[in-house]
Amino acid sequence: MGYDNVTHGGIVFSLLDDVMANWLWLQGIQCFTAKAEVRYRAELPVGTAVRLEGRCVKRKGRLAILEGRVIRSDTEEIVAEATGSFMIPAG
Repeated sequence: MGYDNVTHGGIVFSLLDDVMANWLWLQGIQCFTAKAEVRYRAELPVGTAVRLEGRCVKRKGRLAILEGRVIRSDTEEIVAEATGSFMIPAG
């Protein structure tokens, strides 16, 4: 928890990092976060159900650019979104 009854931003970012990396992982591709940028749009009360969305924007060689969103299930409000660059190991 960050402030009273508000989910800490680091926890929200962890969800975003996971949903982006899992887009590749679910295709059997291991990757590592190289860089990420997050935009917080609303607070997330502790205990609020969310939906996570991830998608691949671009893939070139060993680099993948992915996007992720955390969306409140009750209101459909976007809590936070991120763009990340992910490195895919050689070989």
